[in-house]
Amino acid sequence: MHRDRSAHRHVRWIPMLTVALAALLASSATLRAQAKAEPGRFDFYLLDLPWGPEFCSIADVSPQCLPQRRFVVHGLWPQNNDGSYPVFCSDEPAPLHPAKNLDLTPDLKLLSHEWQKHGTCSAVGPQRFFALERQAFSSLKIPSALDHVDRELSLSPDKILDLFYKANPGFPKGSLLLSCRNDHLTAVEACFSKSLKPISCRGLHSCPASTVKLAPIAATSHP
Repeated sequence: MHRDRSAHRHVRWIPMLTVALAALLASSATLRAQAKAEPGRFDFYLLDLPWGPEFCSIADVSPQCLPQRRFVVHGLWPQNNDGSYPVFCSDEPAPLHPAKNLDLTPDLKLLSHEWQKHGTCSAVGPQRFFALERQAFSSLKIPSALDHVDRELSLSPDKILDLFYKANPGFPKGSLLLSCRNDHLTAVEACFSKSLKPISCRGLHSCPASTVKLAPIAATSHP
């Protein structure tokens, strides 16, 4: 993936989360965080979708991660064409009812972190920001071939992206990326304009591995 890989999963809680997730879900792309910037000054959005088994596999993970899902939402990140991105743009309060978003991002602490670090840079307010995140996620169809991964799979990044493009013919080439670490798929990412039109990504790079492994989806249920 890229940047905020500082939080591409969630343990207890943000300080530990930041360290653990950076180590686990480091991106193949190079991003540069800016100093505190003016809200609304960015070029496009990057939707980051971690592979559920990777996202939910660490110790002390939030119980909302079970049962595991194919993909979950890490965040919708304001992004610049040069590979930089604004962070912590204001002290605007978080949404009043963040639990409404647990079906997308299965951790309340991570939701709070995402608003503070990225949502405050959107200049659309917390309710609208998370509505945009939901809209972006809903617009991207997950390939049916990834519905039931009950054993470890090895696929080329090109094959995975091809599955996504075939499932999403409205997404132009270059609008989807893969993130990986240690030859494991960590996330699929999609680039959108500020009006949430799929666009080609700029300033980012996809996973360079020849083959990546997809961890199986555990059939674990809530106690």
